[in-house]
Amino acid sequence: MLLALGLFVFSIDTLAFDELSRRATWRHASSTRVGARDATQFTGPGDETISLPGTVFAEIADGEVSVDELRRMAGTGDAWSLVDGRGYVYGAFVITTIDDRRKAFWPDGTPRQIDFSIDLLRVDGADA
Repeated sequence: MLLALGLFVFSIDTLAFDELSRRATWRHASSTRVGARDATQFTGPGDETISLPGTVFAEIADGEVSVDELRRMAGTGDAWSLVDGRGYVYGAFVITTIDDRRKAFWPDGTPRQIDFSIDLLRVDGADA
């Protein structure tokens, strides 16, 4: 298991992502001062996002089924716990975007390759 989002497991048999890109922001309010730099005050954590790009091949896994399951999960609007294979808990995330490109088709129209990207947004308040 590479990563689990709720009960969906990212692995070689489902969807194996190529990289995990994590971005976190922190908010600072500013107030203009004459003759000096703006005064700032830390107001709390901002957005935290994770992007999971990757490629799945039909000879290894049925990527269409996995992408469809993630689309179903996204459609619920629910937050899902994100945990990696080492047991590290990232927090609760919603699926905000799923992009997929299908190519190298079999004669019946089944794609041999699906390039995908999944974007997640953290929605819980705790820090991980």
